Amino acid sequence: MSTLLPILDAADAQPGAGELRARSYELLEPLAGRTVVDAGCGGGRAVAELAERGARAVGVDLDPEMIAVARERWPGGEFHVGDASELPLETGTAAGYRADKVLHAMDDPARAVAEARRVLAPGGRAVLLGQDWDTIIIDSEDPETTRRLVHAKADSLPSPHAARKYRNLLLDAGFTDPVVEVHTTVFTDGIALALLHRITEEEGWLAEQAERARTNRIFVAVPLFLVAAQR
Repeated sequence: MSTLLPILDAADAQPGAGELRARSYELLEPLAGRTVVDAGCGGGRAVAELAERGARAVGVDLDPEMIAVARERWPGGEFHVGDASELPLETGTAAGYRADKVLHAMDDPARAVAEARRVLAPGGRAVLLGQDWDTIIIDSEDPETTRRLVHAKADSLPSPHAARKYRNLLLDAGFTDPVVEVHTTVFTDGIALALLHRITEEEGWLAEQAERARTNRIFVAVPLFLVAAQR
């Protein structure tokens, strides 16, 4: 199983996460009877929730293990192993497109947004959701080291600043009428420590954060950028 899946599951279970997903679905409405693709679908929760709202939801993920988990968790759902830059849909056949915490992992986010426009019919809507990796907020007694570690993690990703570019990526691809929102997720428990272990392996810095977690003093906040636009 992918080591990322437990982190995604924990994030999905955080207070407010369900409301944020629901907001992304709301921005894709109407859904009933329409095809919506979820690019980078992970464990498939959004595909299942979109299907519950009446959409023909199609989940696509590059990781075969993620797709296997999605098929096991949500029998009857439509899931495909595939690249967000080469979606398994005919041109102009989708009414909605959603990419949640995906574009930062791509070398060329603009290509994925262009692919979203290709599969969408005129009037279709795209929703992009994710974090800017340089804007993670962490309480620490060593802010200088914290800044260095956050920036180092960002620099290790293909497109760490994709989220701040969502609006312009959509406009550059020919989308119109963008709507921009920011929602912040706060972690104050063991999930925060697990997230920090994905940022760094620096033992001394992590020891302080582990003590914060033990004494209920850990604090991590992640601003999430939500941008929707029309084809």
